[in-house]
Amino acid sequence: MTPTELTASVAVAGEGRRSRARRGEGGRLREDILAAAEELLLKSGDADSLSIRAIANAVGVTPPSIYLHFADRNELVFEVCDRKWRELASLLDAAVAGLSDPLERIERRGRAYAEFGITHPEHYRVLLGGRADEIPEKHADQALLTDRLGFGPLVADLTEAMDGGQLARSDPWELCRVLFFAIHGLTSMLVRGSGPDWPSPERLVERMIDTLMWGIRPRPA
Repeated sequence: MTPTELTASVAVAGEGRRSRARRGEGGRLREDILAAAEELLLKSGDADSLSIRAIANAVGVTPPSIYLHFADRNELVFEVCDRKWRELASLLDAAVAGLSDPLERIERRGRAYAEFGITHPEHYRVLLGGRADEIPEKHADQALLTDRLGFGPLVADLTEAMDGGQLARSDPWELCRVLFFAIHGLTSMLVRGSGPDWPSPERLVERMIDTLMWGIRPRPA
């Protein structure tokens, strides 16, 4: 569906205007706006195609009603994607649940991160694929280096593995960033699309993780 067709379809659905929100219902309207924007994003697969008018039509309100809750389209789209991104911490926790080996936890976290990006490409592009100056100010302190990316637990796993002699001793925070930059780089490439002669995304992720894990193991004397 093209952006024009998408806008036309939601315009038909929004012909019956929503009644004015009663006192105390502003929060519900905000949730409806976010839900409509999420649905349109999933249908179009392109954040750039979303417009305030299309979202307003889908909810059944006028465009000015959107601006009562969001400063601009960029802030609204980022909020939609940021909500999805909050699921990543839960996914990372689930991926390592019950595992006692820190090396296995490190590998599982890498796979879960890549799978999340591949499964939610447009959310990933908005949050981690754009320029820093595109991130709304109120979300700037959440960008990249946050616990939501699993940095705290990953550092703990790396430290435990180093203490147990499973990894070469180094600065665990520095190593955490190196591993993240590597898996983030691969995920970003896969989100943009693969070439005709590329291995499958699953194969590339496995090769990347295998290479990284061998590279950080202790060196022979």
